Amino acid sequence: MSPGVADRAEQVVAELAANAALHGRVQGRDFRLTLTDDPVAGVLRIAVSDARGDRLPSTVTDPATALDTESGRGLLIVTALADCWGTAPYPPSGKTVWAELSRTPL
Repeated sequence: MSPGVADRAEQVVAELAANAALHGRVQGRDFRLTLTDDPVAGVLRIAVSDARGDRLPSTVTDPATALDTESGRGLLIVTALADCWGTAPYPPSGKTVWAELSRTPL
């Protein structure tokens, strides 16, 4: 994997894991991180599952968020770095937020 792809993947993992820890946490339950590398398809898939299926992510930032605020833009970063991302149910009541990165540099 090229360094550029690894750098993008590190940032996407950091953003998705931070979101799961901050917004998807339920007391006594952690989040799950899964990385799947498909060299044939040339895709790295990053998936983070948490227990809060009722809190789906959005790329829309609050217009009242100040430009110097340190949070609130994680999924905008994921959108910029990943080729695609989305959500899926994670039974019984959670969700998985996933992102796919082409193994070829941007």
